[in-house]
Amino acid sequence: MSLVKTISLGASLTPADFLKYYWQKRPLLIRQAIPNFKNPIPPKDLLDLACEEMVESRLIMEKGGKTPWEVHYSPLQKKMFKRLPKTHWTVLVQEANRYFTDAEDILDRFSFIPNWRIDDLMISYAVPEGSVGAHLDSYDVFLLQAYGKRRWQISRQQGEFIPDLELRILREFTPEEEWILEPGDMLYLPPNIAHYGVAVDECMTFSIGFLAPSHTDMLNHYVTHLVTQLDQDRRYIDPELTPQTEQGEISQAALDKIYPIINSLPTDKHSINQWFGCFITEGRNHEGAEFDCPEPPYTPEEWLAEFIQTARLRRAARMAFIREGENATLFAQGVAYPLIKKLAFIAPLLTEQREVTYIELKPYLNDAEFVQLFTDFTNLGYLYFIE
Repeated sequence: MSLVKTISLGASLTPADFLKYYWQKRPLLIRQAIPNFKNPIPPKDLLDLACEEMVESRLIMEKGGKTPWEVHYSPLQKKMFKRLPKTHWTVLVQEANRYFTDAEDILDRFSFIPNWRIDDLMISYAVPEGSVGAHLDSYDVFLLQAYGKRRWQISRQQGEFIPDLELRILREFTPEEEWILEPGDMLYLPPNIAHYGVAVDECMTFSIGFLAPSHTDMLNHYVTHLVTQLDQDRRYIDPELTPQTEQGEISQAALDKIYPIINSLPTDKHSINQWFGCFITEGRNHEGAEFDCPEPPYTPEEWLAEFIQTARLRRAARMAFIREGENATLFAQGVAYPLIKKLAFIAPLLTEQREVTYIELKPYLNDAEFVQLFTDFTNLGYLYFIE
């Protein structure tokens, strides 16, 4: 399925207007954001994927389980689907963009927002009356109807959650606005807008979620990142210790030794830049992330021969970059790759588009460093050849 890299925001709304008046400010319903949209992912393929070992998925049963809003986690079992009722259940699959290139292409339509802000594309499959309950999200989300119909109700209310549930479902929900979305329609919701989606018939909804790391998560990750670079053998010492009258007091002399230890943590812009680029490109469940790596790995000569034959490369990894004067640092899956001036153009080349062709790269294929970097990325599975 060929997709143009744009979302229709309506005849009178430009991307700049959307960001100014709606982004993180108020909801927006967009009819036919993708005109004449045809669902590229059959429900059976999605349910089969939900049963794979490494895929993050959930089955949510509002009714028909042992308790209301019963949750089953991945890997789901195919035999479970045969026993399910005809209504009131849904399956959620995270990171569908990792497994379906059509889902990746849909993410690329949101090019008016920096792509490092995108978390993933989650797909919800639901039978009639299927839902995950009225809830809040702490991040921006676009809800694209892919197949069938879903009723969405929203409210700006806040409230308590139903106790003793694995899901954070609002105890009370009073809708303020309501719509039925059909294929190609899309609803944008800023953070913390209560919403309740219920399948009118068998349907699929694509949820494009955006990263919104908490300050706590970022600070914790930054300190952990720095600590791994410190000398683990350096310890608190006090060879000049003298007797003190109150044994339980932490003396000012002791505290004066602690201050420089804490203040020694780097807070300069370069250190923060390098950390943040790694942090924001790690991606969801980065420790379990796996890519298809060629076996045996390519040599630069073999890579070049394969590229000449296939003529196209596609990116699978999360990537972003930071400019540093005439140089740049490219970040891929949480790893920093410094690029000197002559190679700095690679950073926007790989992050601005999903695919690159032999014709585009031909002028640079005589550069050994260029070919080595692309060979390394291909061997890591970050790039792969396509026919």
